[in-house]
Amino acid sequence: MPVQKFRSIEEMARAPVPFRTEDGFERFVRHCARMLRLAPHRYPRGVFRFRTIEEAQEARRDAGRPESG
Repeated sequence: MPVQKFRSIEEMARAPVPFRTEDGFERFVRHCARMLRLAPHRYPRGVFRFRTIEEAQEARRDAGRPESG
């Protein structure tokens, strides 16, 4: 937003008031999309059930690896 200089209060009163026409939700969606590009999800979503601790630890190690495909 540019800076405006005024010589008098009357000139300031006549100046149009700048405002953004975009919706707050649109700004929120753009922000979320930017964050996903900067920090993508590393782990799969959801809750997983494992039969053994070893199986859970292996899944945790595999989740940290980049996906191939």
